[in-house]
Amino acid sequence: MRPRLKVLWGTVALIAAFTTAQAHPADASRIETGVRADRNPIGNPGPRLEDPPEYVSRYGVLQATITVERKLVQVGNQMLYALTYNGRYMPPTLRVRPGDVIQLKMRNNVDEDTNLHLHGLHVSPRPPADDIFIAIKYGETYDYTYTLPRSQRPGTYWYHSHAHGLSAGQVAGGESGIIIVDDLREYLPPDLKDITEHVVALKDDQVDGDAIKTSPLSIGAATNRTVNGQQNPFIAIRPGETQLWRLANIGANIYYKLHLAGFRFHVIAQDGHPVHKVYSADSLVIAAGARYDVLVQAGRPGVAQLETLPYNTGSAGNQFPQANLATVVTKGKPVKPAAIPSTFGPYEDLSHAKIADRKTIAYTENAAGTEFFINGKMFDPNRIDFTSRLNTVEEWTVQNNTDEQHSFHVHTNQFQLMSINGTPVNPANGWYDTVTVPVRGSVVVRTKFLDFTGRTVLHCHILNHENMGMMAVLDIVPPGAPISTPSTHIPSGHGHSGHTPSGHTPSGHGHSSHG
Repeated sequence: MRPRLKVLWGTVALIAAFTTAQAHPADASRIETGVRADRNPIGNPGPRLEDPPEYVSRYGVLQATITVERKLVQVGNQMLYALTYNGRYMPPTLRVRPGDVIQLKMRNNVDEDTNLHLHGLHVSPRPPADDIFIAIKYGETYDYTYTLPRSQRPGTYWYHSHAHGLSAGQVAGGESGIIIVDDLREYLPPDLKDITEHVVALKDDQVDGDAIKTSPLSIGAATNRTVNGQQNPFIAIRPGETQLWRLANIGANIYYKLHLAGFRFHVIAQDGHPVHKVYSADSLVIAAGARYDVLVQAGRPGVAQLETLPYNTGSAGNQFPQANLATVVTKGKPVKPAAIPSTFGPYEDLSHAKIADRKTIAYTENAAGTEFFINGKMFDPNRIDFTSRLNTVEEWTVQNNTDEQHSFHVHTNQFQLMSINGTPVNPANGWYDTVTVPVRGSVVVRTKFLDFTGRTVLHCHILNHENMGMMAVLDIVPPGAPISTPSTHIPSGHGHSGHTPSGHTPSGHGHSSHG
């Protein structure tokens, strides 16, 4: 079960939710947290962890309005001006099911271009869905419509700005929230289907006066880390109890190395993809954009600190210090510990698939760390860098020819991680949408292009690096269509022109208008 959540239905309930939460659920099913912000029972000033409010699909449709605005809000222990969704630094979670339709009306009340990306979801890259080439200007509204396939894997995803050249500052400023695709519990044994679950969304902020700093951003600068926007909240769990935690790094740039003394993280899903073989870890390295769904099981009564351990991304990268994130308090009536499952999701493996093409993606950067390249080129939204055919499997080698770690993320289709520096990865646990590429090393991935054609992107998900050039355009074409040569330019009118691309603006579906 989700922790003490109160369902509010009907017009009166939705108006009440709007008044108290300063959100915009007039066209969405609303769940508002009923958790009291109790003081930490061990004497620390941190509040009880609050899961974000939720917009929940009904009868196969989720409809909601997301308003982007700069607002003075609570961020950790401070009141700061942040870039908010619906007036919240930790905005509502979007909770859907496979096969649902998501209809989001995005209003931009901030004086710079923005847009929206549903990170990890298998949805169309064409407008009015996950088209990251559009720009929603100040005062405009854009209507997004996404249709999830029934094959969409259950797990944790997220939504955030993907405005070219601006995404790092906008995500760092607050423009990011959680998406949950339900049905993950269907893989759990009967005695775990009703366990408590928590969103553990990791966001970090740098402070500039009375505001979150958005420009210029230095990845190595001191940063304040929060969980669900709270400063060192406490998480209550009973002795022997098992909980489901949705760990998600929804910040712009930094890494986390999560550790919880006396506990193990039993991983049941990675980047929204259920693993076939459950595995346990003492610590988890989570790059910006990555997620893990884990089971945690408490032992004897006591107190433990959820922390991020020191982490070094290389001589040209950054050294992130230890930081406490939340306090886990084990107390109350003991329960009999449930057996942690050893197998979980379905088995999928591309190891023996027919490979239609092999591609190399090489990361480089200049000595100053101000320009970043893929195959020697900086990002150009009007250039096609790679072309792939629908319904084929390809193998990509991602090379990191630099002295710092980078990450690799691709839109539209997830991939199977085959090897890291030549070492094979267990195919039972190999599916991701965001992975770290080692310093002076490489990863090999395989992906199958399913369901959708159109232009999409691949990039480093350290958003400072993306903004400075480390992104490329991938064009997925129908079977039998000609393959564009690398560096093909798109005719005028079909690139990133600050408005919806021509030919894809049916009324009410992706229409950009003032309002």
